[in-house]
Amino acid sequence: MKIEGIRKAFKTLGPGLITGASDDDPSGIATYSQAGAGFGLSTLWTALFTFPLMAAMQGMCARIGLVTSQGLTATLKQYYPKPILYGMLLFSFPAITLNIGANIQAMGAVCHMILPAVPVSVFCVAITLLLMVVIIHYPYQKIAMILKWLCISLLLYIIVPFLSDQNWKLIARDTFIPVIRYDKEFFSIIVAILGTTISPYLFYWQANMEAEDRLHNHIIVVDKKILNSMKADVNTGMLFSNVVMFFIILTTGTVLFPAGIRQIDTVDQAARALQPLAGNLTYLIFAAGILGTGLLAVPVLAGAQSYMLAETLGWEEGLDKKFAQAKPFYISIIISLLVGLLLQFSAVSPLRALLYTAIAYGLTAPVLIAVVLHIGNNKKIMKSNTNSWFSNLLGAIALIIMTAAAIALIYFLL
Repeated sequence: MKIEGIRKAFKTLGPGLITGASDDDPSGIATYSQAGAGFGLSTLWTALFTFPLMAAMQGMCARIGLVTSQGLTATLKQYYPKPILYGMLLFSFPAITLNIGANIQAMGAVCHMILPAVPVSVFCVAITLLLMVVIIHYPYQKIAMILKWLCISLLLYIIVPFLSDQNWKLIARDTFIPVIRYDKEFFSIIVAILGTTISPYLFYWQANMEAEDRLHNHIIVVDKKILNSMKADVNTGMLFSNVVMFFIILTTGTVLFPAGIRQIDTVDQAARALQPLAGNLTYLIFAAGILGTGLLAVPVLAGAQSYMLAETLGWEEGLDKKFAQAKPFYISIIISLLVGLLLQFSAVSPLRALLYTAIAYGLTAPVLIAVVLHIGNNKKIMKSNTNSWFSNLLGAIALIIMTAAAIALIYFLL
């Protein structure tokens, strides 16, 4: 394919690609690194398993956003009892804020690792200010393009395993033949992977971005062509997300696990551990990927939270609006970034923040999946664009699995 063809194909990708890539944030990278370091290649199969479930759920949310021209929160507010809406907000807000804080801390730690003379806190403040300026100053289309180019940073993780010799027969076996261990530690990491890949905040972001795209592109009628384009975008984004997840588990599973490094609590730990074992190039690539994904994910997290709040309270919203046109919307983004930054100066460690995030997401996900399934099949809302039987099947599987994961999470915590 010619360069112009690649550029054109890349341009057609939008919210789905950004959503999928933002799922591989520093918090997710820490989870996948722990999976590889703690269990070798025995969790590689999860990348194949989660892809269709992610694609189905994000596809439903995207269709809801396109058809209704509004986000999930506005749809919940309009058609469902208020307790459901407020329940989702109650669990989602603390989780998203903690996730923002954990990602800012991770990026600061990685920058400090590269430039040890500068304290982590200085990097965290600088990163937060940079994100504020970008989100407030640039219009939606520019932000979307910046986010899309940041997605390329994730390709670095695909390169890493090819920098050393690999046993591809063993890798293929563990990819296509699931390994299940019946112990608390293994089930804990499976629950963590599920909570990281099927995250509720991504549902909100996907719907809002599709609605924003429809408005920006002046789409009057949502026809089959529009829906097929959306589906291709979402499937590409979710595939991209799971491929990156696969290669992070592969890298840490073939480098850290054989070396006896079985515990990874933060992403900078993973990068440091790779340096003496896989060389400086691998270490720098891994670190650069963390920075890129963090800069991609934090605006998505903060944006999702602000859209939820704006739709609940009836504020003017939209990343395509100037600050003066949507002050409360942008101020809520600033506050969420500042509260996240405060975690760096608190007694809450990044690991504990991630634990609290996983708990909140794990408890919220089954309820939100059930709500999205109901909206997707509600003809009053979706008209003729209700879920297909296959989407419903995958959604039901996701609901059962995430409910089981929530029960397992509660069990392991008791």
